[in-house]
Amino acid sequence: MKNKHIVIPAIILTVVAVISCKTHFDRGTAGSDYKAVASPGIIERGKALTFSICAGCHYNRGLHKFAGNPMNDVPPIAGKVFSANLTHSKTHGIAPKYTDAEIRYLLKTGIAKDGRFLSYMLRPNMADEDINDIIAFLRSDAPSVRAADVTVGLTHYNVVGKTYLAFTANPAPYRRNVKRPSQNDPVALGRYLVDNIGCYHCHSKSLKSLNAVNPEQTSGYLAGGATLKSEGGREIKASNITPDKNTGIGDYTTEDFRRAVKDGQAPHRKLRPPMEKFEYLTDKEVDAIYAYLMTVPPKQHVVSHL
Repeated sequence: MKNKHIVIPAIILTVVAVISCKTHFDRGTAGSDYKAVASPGIIERGKALTFSICAGCHYNRGLHKFAGNPMNDVPPIAGKVFSANLTHSKTHGIAPKYTDAEIRYLLKTGIAKDGRFLSYMLRPNMADEDINDIIAFLRSDAPSVRAADVTVGLTHYNVVGKTYLAFTANPAPYRRNVKRPSQNDPVALGRYLVDNIGCYHCHSKSLKSLNAVNPEQTSGYLAGGATLKSEGGREIKASNITPDKNTGIGDYTTEDFRRAVKDGQAPHRKLRPPMEKFEYLTDKEVDAIYAYLMTVPPKQHVVSHL
């Protein structure tokens, strides 16, 4: 019995050590001297990008600020998770606590300044120019990023959540000189937007099986089925957006797709949260997403929207 009492704490300490090692990573010094460049045009472009890419998690509609929200899609068994306050708040905001270089490193690798791996922040294929523009907007005096000295909640992963994170943490390598595709190559631009806006996050098989570095290798890529939750906690299945004519969007016209993405109105139904209305995307960008989706192999996968 004495040996058993010694072994059990030893096992617990080993598990804790493994979890700690696998959820905290060396940040390195890559790009540590980086400073974002700003101008009115860059800030305006950054606003469109931030609302298109970050708002789904971070924009609090009640406060009209990037003050964070509860992350309803995280199973309660793993703990409680809240997206970060991105405003200028010195008490609760991320912007004053992170340098431009630290924000860029987080977006490129998923590693926060304290070494934690934040998978939902990972955008390894985002162009340097777009990251610059987002940071410039976050540093601006736009009303949506002015200080909101509030917290919507404190993230707390329990042992189950920490264990899951430990065995799924997979930071991306720090990539330099990533370029944005040409506006004149709609398919390449559309693929880039599907990746960095995060369309494939929700519209694939599961949020647990994303491949951030090579999105097309994500299980059930764009064929829908991921279980999401509305603000009220109602479960919703994400749609199949491959060009299958029976179960996907193969019969959508360009105009149909624009209305769905920007106005939330699909041909036969009104789209519901957590699907955003991407009002800040230009028609050219939405058309590029459509052009790319039409090149994706069609997958027959029925998703119930009841």
